[in-house]
Order: sequence, then structure tokens, then C-alpha cells
Amino acid sequence: MSSPQQSFRWLHVYISMISFVIVLFFGLTGITLNHPTWTLGSRPSHITKTGTLPTGFAPNGAVNFLTVTEFVRSTYGVTAPVTDYRSDATQGTVGFKGPGYSANIAFDVASGSYTIAIDEDGLLAVMNDIHKGRNTTSSWRWVIDVAAGLLVAVSLTGIGIQIFMKKRRRRALLVAAVLGLVTILLIYSTTS
Repeated sequence: MSSPQQSFRWLHVYISMISFVIVLFFGLTGITLNHPTWTLGSRPSHITKTGTLPTGFAPNGAVNFLTVTEFVRSTYGVTAPVTDYRSDATQGTVGFKGPGYSANIAFDVASGSYTIAIDEDGLLAVMNDIHKGRNTTSSWRWVIDVAAGLLVAVSLTGIGIQIFMKKRRRRALLVAAVLGLVTILLIYSTTS
């Protein structure tokens, strides 16, 4: 039968290995989030185009948003999901958003004339948005939750290992307590 220390060590090793890539991703993008001016060579692009929507996009003045959306997708290669759309008697808009990406079309309901603005922020912005879960799918939000749970498990099993190591226990727990207190004080000082 294995000792509690061996169990914690086994759990710590395998949870760490299972979560290695995702924790590495969140660690690296955590650094880049803290430095929003870094671009690592990628440059954001902004494109603005004008034109006229195809006939039949607003039969009897009621905007067919599926027609508008499919026109934007086929004409401009927009693949991001629709995040909002609206229209009134004169104007309409459709917004598309994805990580590091947005496209917005504004159009005149009567004439069909439109302006579309497409913004692509580069790979680093995409990775930072993925880190935050901004404009991502619900399945990615689950990945974030699982990664957070794995980090908690790695931390707890690491502490568990230290508790059973008599030679280092006092020093390890003292360092953990001091750094925990410093973290709490830093959080308090930034929110005050």
C-alpha cells in the first residue's frame, strides 16, 4: 500500500504532465497580457470598404439578416460568429467577433448602401483573447475552467508533498505562507 506522500507525488506528477501544454499556454499568454504594447512583429490591419447589398435583402423594409450575413461572409471571407444585429426603419448593423478579430457592417435599409470595417489584431491579440475567453466558444470556456482546476490540483498536491517531507516541511510551509500573505497584500493594495 502506498503512503500518502507517494500518492501526492504520483498525483502531482501526472496532473502536471496532463496539464503541461495548457498551463504553458496560459503562463506565456499571461505574460503577454501584462504587456499589451508587445506585438512580436505582427501588425494589426484595418480595412474599410463600401458597396451595395444585393437586391432582396430587405423585402418590404424588413431586413433579412441571413441574406446580409451570407453576403458579408461570401464577399469578405468573414468567418467569425455574429455577435449582434439590429435595424430600424432607416439603418441596420451586423457585428461579427472572434478572438483578435471583428467585422462590422452598417447599411442603409432603403438603398442597401453599406460600409464594412474589418479589424484583425494579429496572432498575439488572438492568443490573448483566447487566454481571456473573449469572443470564444463555450467549449473553450470549459478548457479554461479545466485548466484552472488542474492548476489548483497541482498546487494542492505540491503542498501535500511538502507536508509529508519532514526535513523541508517547516521551511516550505513558511515560504508558502509568506508568499501567500504578500499576494494578499498586493491584491489589497491594487484594489484600494
